[in-house]
Amino acid sequence: MPLVLLPGRASASPVWADNLPSLLTIGDVYTVDLLGEPGMSIQDRPITGDDDQAAWLHQVLEALPEEAFHLVGLSIGGWTAANLALHQPGRIETLTLIDPVYVFDDMPWRTIARSLPASLSWLPKSWRDSFNSYTAGGAPVEDVPVAHMIEAGMKHYSLKLPQPVRICEDRLATLDMPVLAILAGRSVMHDAQTAARTAERALPVGTVHTYKDASHAISGEYPERIAKDIAAFTAAHRATTPEN
Repeated sequence: MPLVLLPGRASASPVWADNLPSLLTIGDVYTVDLLGEPGMSIQDRPITGDDDQAAWLHQVLEALPEEAFHLVGLSIGGWTAANLALHQPGRIETLTLIDPVYVFDDMPWRTIARSLPASLSWLPKSWRDSFNSYTAGGAPVEDVPVAHMIEAGMKHYSLKLPQPVRICEDRLATLDMPVLAILAGRSVMHDAQTAARTAERALPVGTVHTYKDASHAISGEYPERIAKDIAAFTAAHRATTPEN
């Protein structure tokens, strides 16, 4: 079964550039730009809530030739993947959530406060670079192509999406497919220890890995390790299916 990759906020498929070589050793890969975000997906009607977010992604999976997929979401893409699993899980074989936001913990107020100036397109580029560096553990971003893409999306694209709703533990407990949570120990999007405890407590069929030294830019920092963990996770799941 192929992997379907969902990127984070204000980014698109190129955010997976460092991951694709290792992920393609697992199997075929689809990348999907989130609807309502910068990228190649074109929104033609309003998205008003969680149901709409699940509906468009379900339609994408229905349009693909395979019957089921390993769904992988990064950051807000992780929330989008989990939201689909809660509303229309039929085509999801496994779910991998890479440092997802609003899934296992709330976003800290400090991060929310720092994100507000970065969302104002008329402020200098340095403000957006500063926020992107903050999410990447303080790493410089001025000469990083993916960071340039994200900054351009923040400046030139106007989001018209509802605020994601934090997924509560009772709802996480209804997920009956295997879930792999890969968390960044230095993430500014949640408290990693709190998120790990929530995932371990709430997920009925969950595997939780915390990369101690990773920032929220975890996908670019640890591409081979992520691929290795996804490969082991999906292989273990295949080993437990009745037809195998």
